[in-house]
Amino acid sequence: MAQEGWQPVQKLRAHEQVMSQIEERILARQLSAGDHLPNERDLSVLLGVSRASLRESLRVLEALGIVEIRRGGEGGAVLMETPGAGFVNLLKLQLALGQFDQTDVLETRLALETWSCREAADRARVEDHRDLAAILDEMDNVDIETAAFNALDAAFHVRIAESTGNALCAHLMQSLRTAINRQMIDAYAKLEDWRATAEVVRAEHRGILRAIEARDGEDAARRVDSHITDFYTNRGFDLRIGDGEGMRRHRR
Repeated sequence: MAQEGWQPVQKLRAHEQVMSQIEERILARQLSAGDHLPNERDLSVLLGVSRASLRESLRVLEALGIVEIRRGGEGGAVLMETPGAGFVNLLKLQLALGQFDQTDVLETRLALETWSCREAADRARVEDHRDLAAILDEMDNVDIETAAFNALDAAFHVRIAESTGNALCAHLMQSLRTAINRQMIDAYAKLEDWRATAEVVRAEHRGILRAIEARDGEDAARRVDSHITDFYTNRGFDLRIGDGEGMRRHRR
């Protein structure tokens, strides 16, 4: 990689300036996913920071999912080629701290999932239909426990998003479901008979899949809207819901 053009770090914290220069180079097509950054010694000189400060900066960037720190002969900092766990971890912490309330979560889920179901009805392939059906068959196991059931529930919704062919939507869906995993498990734990609720969930999932298989996007979107909002509003969540078409029906 060319060594010229790096600027000494000033004013901003080291990792912010490092990230800013990486971003500038990506936008200028000087760096792309999979590229190695200069080695630690050279990069610390180019940026005008100590190697200790640079290591701290790279650790922050690694946690954010921007770079991967590799060890060994081909080691060093490499720009990530696939989405990392940084976004998921950040979202989980922000939800745990109450920075987004349950209404925010519900509205976001409705936006993502109704779009996904509508598009899946148009774009999903036979293989996608088979995968979705296989997930639902696993959920029918009479001995299944709450955690496994919830994991399959999440997998079903994520797989619908994947079947649209939109990688960003699928990643956002996976991130959101991972972030609310504890919330969903807690919701089931509060139920007197979670298996009765599971039967309702199974039936609703089957209806969503039938609509997708029938290429009826509006029906699939309507079904997933009801599936999500009914779960929240019928199980003790305190929601003050906004102005979406499906959400108006559940306004308090």
